[in-house]
Amino acid sequence: MHPSLRQNVSDEYIELTKPLPSDVFTPSCSLQLPQERFARPIASSLFSFSYSPPSGCLAPWTHVVLEFRASCDDELYDRIIGVWLDGVEILRTSTAEPTESAMFPKVRKDVTRYSSLLSRSNLTLTVMLENFVNNAFTGVCNVNISLLYYGENETTNSPSLEDRKYHRKLGFLTGKTVDRTEKEGTFGFKDEEFTITTINKSEKKSGLDDRSATESVENTRAISAFPVEVKKLGFISYRPGGGKRGLKGSQILYEKPADMIIPISGNNSNGFWFRIQNESDVYTREIQIPLNTHRAVLEVYVSFHGNDEFWYSNPPDAYFKKNNLTLERGNGAFRQVFVTIDGAYVGSELPFPVIFTGGINPLLWEPVVAIGAFDLPSYDIDLTPLLGLLLDGNNHSFGLGVSDGIPFWLLDANLHLWLDPDASVVQAGSLFYQAPDVSVRRIPKYAPQLNGFFKTKAKGMTVFSGWVNSTAGNFTTSIKKKLKLKNSIKFKKNGKIKDVKQRISVKTRVMVMSDRGYVLSRATFLRKYPLSITTTIKAGLENNTYLLVTNISHSMIEKTSAGHFSSSVTNSQESSGEMVFQGNSFLSGSGNTQQTLKYRYGYSCYSRTVAASNGKLLKDNSTDFCAQPQG
Repeated sequence: MHPSLRQNVSDEYIELTKPLPSDVFTPSCSLQLPQERFARPIASSLFSFSYSPPSGCLAPWTHVVLEFRASCDDELYDRIIGVWLDGVEILRTSTAEPTESAMFPKVRKDVTRYSSLLSRSNLTLTVMLENFVNNAFTGVCNVNISLLYYGENETTNSPSLEDRKYHRKLGFLTGKTVDRTEKEGTFGFKDEEFTITTINKSEKKSGLDDRSATESVENTRAISAFPVEVKKLGFISYRPGGGKRGLKGSQILYEKPADMIIPISGNNSNGFWFRIQNESDVYTREIQIPLNTHRAVLEVYVSFHGNDEFWYSNPPDAYFKKNNLTLERGNGAFRQVFVTIDGAYVGSELPFPVIFTGGINPLLWEPVVAIGAFDLPSYDIDLTPLLGLLLDGNNHSFGLGVSDGIPFWLLDANLHLWLDPDASVVQAGSLFYQAPDVSVRRIPKYAPQLNGFFKTKAKGMTVFSGWVNSTAGNFTTSIKKKLKLKNSIKFKKNGKIKDVKQRISVKTRVMVMSDRGYVLSRATFLRKYPLSITTTIKAGLENNTYLLVTNISHSMIEKTSAGHFSSSVTNSQESSGEMVFQGNSFLSGSGNTQQTLKYRYGYSCYSRTVAASNGKLLKDNSTDFCAQPQG
């Protein structure tokens, strides 16, 4: 689409995201990398820089933020961009559709979880743009990257911080005063008191059995002494006490950055990501896990392109064959990214359906882009229960693939490892392993002409349990994960109306217990991705023209709970627009998008609502006020 057809677009594209924990603080130092211009007339451009943290501003940091900005001009497809540090991907983003003066936004991402890499010197930072430049598409991008580091003595950049009652972990508070000057514990909130209720394995599910007061006191003493050791784990936040605000049967999960990150990625001129063409493309890397590893989490980056860019709207191949169509965007509407270890399936993810700025109707995403378009999500798969299979001193093959995938997907992963600093070897064992293939049911209903109705249902569950005995103690981690997908694609009026509805749900439960049977932490993570797309083709007002009408409802819902503490993010978009074509040539069109983001963590609240029409931002309101429940 030529930029001259979009002259009313606001100069700045935006993506609604929840605020970063560091937003109200001034960085201790920053690092600006050299500007790079992506203008090579090839399918992809790759540039590398030397990275070292700023002198006099060394780790540890409370936060590190990556700022990425690219300004693009002339014609350019919406393209995917990856940023890697020493082969570890730290950002995946995409370009905006170009206008005559449009700027790519400043993408800000909290990259604190990569601190073990960011604290090292003389590493290679690589940026790759999947570009397409020829005589017709001549767009180029100027890329700027900077890193902001926040130290322990960070200061606020807001003069009204105390009035807004800000807590560095919980955010802006309502109805509660917090003194932020008090130091925090390494893995928890030092200014909070929690009550811990322990449950023995032998106790009934209905509650605690009848025990003497003496026995209860002894258990309290045992748990009170335990955090001195458990702090070494680095993923449990805990402080014993008797405050009424405490947790019952749980602790707050707070994850410190991993001690080591190992990339599971490629290493060639085409970038570090694996290019998946079909289901049989399973890329593997041999990795030897350090023998003192007590926790392992695999972070997976994924994006979909080409014939699978809109995989959630792909009908089965039989639909095309029945109607003598030569289209290649088929193979049904089920996709999952799966992980293998030594050839055995150990987990999978149902990816969030990111819509890029050139997708479906590009006019909808100006200047408010679709959810995740500028900061594509990554997905964590906890492998801690499997350490009993990995801590043997041998190499193990980690594989990545896409079920039912067609060209093409870009995948890679980062293996985050937490090491025991006081031991060269830890002991581990697997107790339970259940990872059957995801069950997929397809129900096709063909009708005359180009009509048809296709339903897809998929569900799966993995259950893992294993123990790790380190200098912090002997802990058993149990993980239960459920995946569900429901998808329907309906063609009506001889294919002129296409209605797509999809619901994805991923629920993960994590529980950590001591060798004495005490529940140390219990957390639930829930993600839902509802999507509805309707496209209608109508006759245009002028001869030989037609109108494409689009309506999209799109949401990302995430909820986390640990004891009495919980967080939730609801990010929802409603978009509608139309485009007028003559043959394959775009003539004119319109686009409208309304979006609301609501974020809540404990006592902290944030919401932002925007509205855009025909390239102009009409509304942008935000608040950190927590509405109190009625009654």
